[in-house]
Amino acid sequence: MIFTPSAMMLKLLYTRGSLRNTPEGVAFSIKNRLDTVRITRIEYVELDDVRIGTEQIALDLGNGDVRPASVFNAERTGFTLPVGQSATFHLAAKPLPEGLHTIRVRFAAEPFGELTVEVEDAIAARPESRTRIPRSETDDYSEAAIQARQQFAEEFTGEQFEHLKQYSFDAQTLKGNCEHFTGVAQIPVGLAGPLHVNGEHAQGDFLIPLATTEGTLVASYNRGIQLLNLCGGVKCTVIGDAMQRAPVFVFDDARGARDFGRWVEEEIERIRPEAESTSRIAKLQYIDTYLAGKFAYLRFNYSTGDAAGQNMVGRATFAACSWILENYKGAPIRHFYLESNFATDKKASQINVMRTRGKRVVAEAVIKRDILQQRMRVKPEQLAYHGQVSNVGAFLSGANNNGAHSANAITALFIATGQDVANVSESSAGVLYSEVTKEGDLYISITIPSLIVATHGGGTGLATQNEYLRMLGCTGRGTVNKLAEIVAGVVLAGELSLGSAISSSDWVSSHEQYGRNR
Repeated sequence: MIFTPSAMMLKLLYTRGSLRNTPEGVAFSIKNRLDTVRITRIEYVELDDVRIGTEQIALDLGNGDVRPASVFNAERTGFTLPVGQSATFHLAAKPLPEGLHTIRVRFAAEPFGELTVEVEDAIAARPESRTRIPRSETDDYSEAAIQARQQFAEEFTGEQFEHLKQYSFDAQTLKGNCEHFTGVAQIPVGLAGPLHVNGEHAQGDFLIPLATTEGTLVASYNRGIQLLNLCGGVKCTVIGDAMQRAPVFVFDDARGARDFGRWVEEEIERIRPEAESTSRIAKLQYIDTYLAGKFAYLRFNYSTGDAAGQNMVGRATFAACSWILENYKGAPIRHFYLESNFATDKKASQINVMRTRGKRVVAEAVIKRDILQQRMRVKPEQLAYHGQVSNVGAFLSGANNNGAHSANAITALFIATGQDVANVSESSAGVLYSEVTKEGDLYISITIPSLIVATHGGGTGLATQNEYLRMLGCTGRGTVNKLAEIVAGVVLAGELSLGSAISSSDWVSSHEQYGRNR
């Protein structure tokens, strides 16, 4: 199924700030943010209501591929423009003065048909000379381009660099992962474990790679893992899975927003196929509606397979909202934004704790009384009471986690396995619980409500990162929940280790012995 882009959506194709004068005339760019399309014809371009004929238009698709519109139209062959690729329009027209200008582009694209993009952009004064990082238009990941940036960095800073230049992978594999690639940051990786995981997806013993520069971190997690293993391992369960994009629709008043929210709820079965038309993987589960004043915030919730899915759900929601904008016949929608900050991407939030973002996963274990006392020099009652006191501290501080340090394990594993490390801001949220069982042992669990992990896409395919995923057995289809369970198990090991160290007053002495780099 193909979605129909609305006029408001089509405005988003235009690359803001791309309008500029060139030696040959005027240029601007359009980026495909819809779906893979085939451009079949350029009808016209208008600048400030002055129509530019096709004989004065050329399309630059990058890498030296420049196509005159008149020739392109005559040949009727068309060309494919993948999602994320830009086309720069070069116009043989008089230079534009500084200030705001109207641009209208009419073209045909399969499977959408005739499309019109109409926007305003400005010609702004540009400084004549500014420092620019070297970049190659033809191949920015070539050895020559990389060396040019390395030399530039040395000349600009007056420093000589040795280690950042040393890496063992093909830089061409970084396309889509890192721009202006210049070198690497080598982060030490220590192994902890093996950790015995009793999960639904992760079952068995796993070596745990932890990328860190913090002394005692690997040792602490290894200590907690040993404790868990002596008590039969850690039981892990994925209990929720959702990735969000949260657009906002603006109306004249609250009633318009309220009625719109009711309409969206009624039309979910018509909206769903529009969203899912952009991906074989993304599946729209449900849409939450939140109203405030004249604003209607929609929180689209998707499953995204083995990918973290932020980009995937962005495209899907883009398509769904395009259909909504075309088909809603109630009160006029005055403004629309694809992201309203309600998905809280890369930010800790209470709604993600309550409603899930990424994977919601629980790790739990029963720690035998004698093993806890022997290994950690602390009793179950001490840890349970310490947990109650810590709950008050977390409440008073407004923390998103009443545990000790789940971000340590999550960050170290994220770096090692190619996750988006900024997602630690959401993933570090945690709900720690402990109690003394009737047998006198310690039951302990941690719920991670917004763990954003992936085993496909992003940095997971890069050379070193993929090796660490292979170490965990988390490559290939259907392995993302396995990774989530492993991460949760490691987090619980760290809570046991640090909580015990603080309760038994071993914390400072351990850091003095192992963690200070004098």
